[in-house]
Amino acid sequence: MSEYQYFEFLAIDRPLDDDQLAEVRSLTTRASITATRFVNEYHWGDFKGDPHQLMERHYDAHLYLTNWGTHQVMFRLPRDVVDLGTIEDYCVGDQVTAWTTDESVILDFTIEECLDDFDYEPETLLPAIVGVRAELAAGDLRPLYLAWLAAYGVWERNEDAFGPEADDDIEPPIPPGLNALTTPQRALADFLHLDTALLTIAAAPSQPLNERVDAPDDLATWITHLPPTEKDRLLTRVAQGAPVHLELLRRFHQETTPPTPTPPHRTVAHLLDTTAHHRATH
Repeated sequence: MSEYQYFEFLAIDRPLDDDQLAEVRSLTTRASITATRFVNEYHWGDFKGDPHQLMERHYDAHLYLTNWGTHQVMFRLPRDVVDLGTIEDYCVGDQVTAWTTDESVILDFTIEECLDDFDYEPETLLPAIVGVRAELAAGDLRPLYLAWLAAYGVWERNEDAFGPEADDDIEPPIPPGLNALTTPQRALADFLHLDTALLTIAAAPSQPLNERVDAPDDLATWITHLPPTEKDRLLTRVAQGAPVHLELLRRFHQETTPPTPTPPHRTVAHLLDTTAHHRATH
């Protein structure tokens, strides 16, 4: 079988302008490129561009897939809507990483795993997953936990994925709602080959997700009570083209959603061993 690579990028918060389109088109003559989407497939050869740079400069989401086992998805978020310290709790080696630019945080979830078969319709994958970007911007940590868990899940199938010292690695905070994933979160878990048994064990102590209904009247009342100087700052950012709605929703959720108890943290060894026992007894 020949080598196969699939690249897709999405511009979500704002379309590319003419200069940006010209820059992207200079990288390849084979891709399908619009102001909001870039798609290219390779059965031989390689892409001349740097996906990390493209994410920093132009795009908000990226998916990369190969037939030798690479599954990668990246998201760019405004720095104002995410807390880098919180994100770092979920980072794992090269599998879950994050870095910043002046205005953005870029998240990279990557799984490297040789598979027995390759049967995908790649153009359907990113549209199914991309909704987790808005969820992350709104303060939902479940996509980060799923990526963290999927990274260690590879260790069940590849004993060389981590060294023995990783047994004692402690899981990050367990977000509520792991037993009731959204459709984009399930698509992300599938794309990262997160084993369902491992997810079942990991999700067991997760608290139920507080019912959160973004009633327009409640949101409007909350905005009304923002200080005038803060409203001026936000309006200025709107005029500059910034995706202020993400920041507003995150802050609204943080300030109006009741806190949930945080379950005790477990070690990676405990999660994997408990999962193995679960498989053996069910």
